[in-house]
Amino acid sequence: MDAATVRPHELRFLDRGQGKMTGVSDVYSFDDHEILLATTAGLLTIRGKELHVSRLCLEEGEVDVEGHIDSLVYSDSGRKNHKDQALLARLFR
Repeated sequence: MDAATVRPHELRFLDRGQGKMTGVSDVYSFDDHEILLATTAGLLTIRGKELHVSRLCLEEGEVDVEGHIDSLVYSDSGRKNHKDQALLARLFR
């Protein structure tokens, strides 16, 4: 996405089970316990149980998730650095 098409970042969740997000530029990784997204507001890590990306439209910057959401954590870390850390964390679980 270029600067002219950057969309605002918005989160909407219903009962910690369904979420809709805008302003998403990339999905770095996802499994049933963690989803790592690049957003216009920084890196967003979603943790929980039985997580699932139910809809992904990066052209529009939209992502829908389902599952039991335990936490949402934003980070301003560099994308590459955080992606590498996530990979190392998975290797040594």
